[in-house]
Amino acid sequence: MVNYGQLIDHGRALIEARRARPLAQRLIRKIAMDTLIARPRHLRAIAHVLRLYQRSGLQWSLRKMRLLALLGLSQWDAKLPLLPAQTKWRPVYPGRAPKRGDVGLFIGCVTSIADGQTLMAATRVLNALGYDVHIPPHQACCGALHQHAGELTKAAALMQQNVAAFDTDRLDAIISIASGCGAMLSEYNDCLQDDPRAQIFASKTQDISHFLGDCEWPKEVSLAPLAARIAVHDPCTLKNVLRHEDKPYRLLEKIPAVQLCPLPENDLCCGAAGTYFLTQTEMAEALRNSKLEALKQIVPEVLVTSNIGCALHLVDGIRGMDMNVEVTHPVVLIERQLRINIT
Repeated sequence: MVNYGQLIDHGRALIEARRARPLAQRLIRKIAMDTLIARPRHLRAIAHVLRLYQRSGLQWSLRKMRLLALLGLSQWDAKLPLLPAQTKWRPVYPGRAPKRGDVGLFIGCVTSIADGQTLMAATRVLNALGYDVHIPPHQACCGALHQHAGELTKAAALMQQNVAAFDTDRLDAIISIASGCGAMLSEYNDCLQDDPRAQIFASKTQDISHFLGDCEWPKEVSLAPLAARIAVHDPCTLKNVLRHEDKPYRLLEKIPAVQLCPLPENDLCCGAAGTYFLTQTEMAEALRNSKLEALKQIVPEVLVTSNIGCALHLVDGIRGMDMNVEVTHPVVLIERQLRINIT
């Protein structure tokens, strides 16, 4: 079998080694990928600043005065999600007795600052099922952005940091929330072929929907009915790399009365594709428009997707439509309906 993903990554690395990028592009890549994405502490600091920018009224004022448009920043500003307060994660969240196992939670980079709600929902559901959730403080970005940009050496350094951060001997599984991260984590064995720890790490990586859908639920844990129409988006990484696009459906089917509707043309990319929606805006928006038109036909109360990049891209498109559709992760719906019957 030919691994086209690896061929493309190595091809991009060769191109990067031979191509001289303009100074502005080099600076943006240096700041975004090396100073922020690769350094969680710096990323959290900038997230605090951006949240203050949003909550203080400064964002509203700059938009009103059209200064962002004059500076050429309006497009970037429009894609900035409403950032929540940053969560200070504990190393361990103990599960309910009787204990059923230990899992590690990969919090990622963008997910950790933009989607703490999903990370906390996953933690609560895992705890309810009896799993201790371990969140290693020294984990880093999964390395996907560097890997797919041809920065293979920097990507490998991030991978090695994550392999060292998680105690794979102790953990039954390493849970990923974003399918884009999960896809990269599952390929550590190919990227770090000489590291036996990476082989174990990759073998224990599971998407949250996969893990929750396949594990045994205690009889005292149930889900309350939800009479709602839920549209389901299949991220490319969940479908084409992890090959578990059915897992969110199987998990959500545990909710009584729910109506699941696959988003039409789920075999096509939504346009997010890592940083593609930032670097190839016109094409990314064209791909997204077909998804938005499909939403108009389904008219769901909620749209679920298993990848943070897809979610941010779709939210940005829905914001400009006359539709009241919540975009969230499948595990958030599971946590909302969670019921524990103690006798």
